[in-house]
Amino acid sequence: MSASRLAVALGTSLLAAVGAARAQTPGADPNEAAPFGSPVEDQRIFWHALLDQLEGRFGDGESFRWDGQAWVGTDTDRLWLKSEGIVTSGQVEDGIHEALYSRAVTTYFDVQAGLRYDLDSAPSRGWVALGIQGLAPQFFDVEATGYASDAGHFAARLRTSYDLLLTQRLILQPEIELNFYSKADPGRGIGTGLSDLDTGLRLRYEITRKFAPYIGVAYEDKFGQTADFARRDGESVDSLRFVAGLRVWY
Repeated sequence: MSASRLAVALGTSLLAAVGAARAQTPGADPNEAAPFGSPVEDQRIFWHALLDQLEGRFGDGESFRWDGQAWVGTDTDRLWLKSEGIVTSGQVEDGIHEALYSRAVTTYFDVQAGLRYDLDSAPSRGWVALGIQGLAPQFFDVEATGYASDAGHFAARLRTSYDLLLTQRLILQPEIELNFYSKADPGRGIGTGLSDLDTGLRLRYEITRKFAPYIGVAYEDKFGQTADFARRDGESVDSLRFVAGLRVWY
């Protein structure tokens, strides 16, 4: 190889090495080509809406239940809206609606704070809320939230569920929800301590990822003073019922 060609080759290699080093140097222009491509865009506004339960419950009395949530925001900061309730004989029960600000604190968990409003056929109640939501080890979906009202009442809610993939489209989902209250609220039929439990086992078939009919069973139980209030009003304390419904998300 001639001396001139060797000089050109060495010069080209040196320029390439300098360019690569500059692309990896802190403070380098992020818009220039880098070994791993362009920077990840993590400040875009995204949104998601999930109607997890839209179901009829049949057996020991019939009722209709909804449970949904939606969020809008970035990967770090989001506004959440949540709503759930049951319609029985034309009366709305357990109507709980929340507006929460969410901040990611780890890869899998967010801290949430905001307001909850109980709005249904019973007297309304307002609360401030603080809790966490995310994926526990083994990918259990977990929500744990504490509430306080201006009347000196405190409450707590724990929800967890898990998606067990039987096939790519057939999914079995166990779920449990527990509610606790510090003081009795006869107007809403709520007693102190562990108030109620709602658990179920649902088998859904995802026709598409966004649309899945399901069937299953749901068990409800009331405890302590809450059970006494239910008996006072002529309601059943516990029930095991068949459910059929839809799960939809956007």
